[in-house]
Amino acid sequence: MKPSQKKMQRRIRRKKHVRKVVSGTGDRPRLTVFRSNKNIYAQIVDDAQGQTLVSASSREKDQPTTGGNIDAAKAVGEALAAKAVGQGIKKVVFDRNGYPYHGRVRELADAARKGGLEF
Repeated sequence: MKPSQKKMQRRIRRKKHVRKVVSGTGDRPRLTVFRSNKNIYAQIVDDAQGQTLVSASSREKDQPTTGGNIDAAKAVGEALAAKAVGQGIKKVVFDRNGYPYHGRVRELADAARKGGLEF
């Protein structure tokens, strides 16, 4: 097996272990992050209803920076927080989706906290 496949399988294993415990409700929806090589995506999900409430990504046309770098992650976190606060969502549960909490994931989380989300 290739090292990249092993790395991805380990991330998916971590993700499954976390998802057994972490779920979003109507009061505290789940903020989930997906990181690709080129872009970063974030969405706030109500798992009880199975709905995505708010989403933001670095591929959106109104984003000041595009791509998958740290600046884009900050912009996505700020945009997501602004949309969420606009819909009345203030408290969320953070799901890093099996990714290490550093780099782009941490910058997105910090920007969302500065934008008004609590987790």
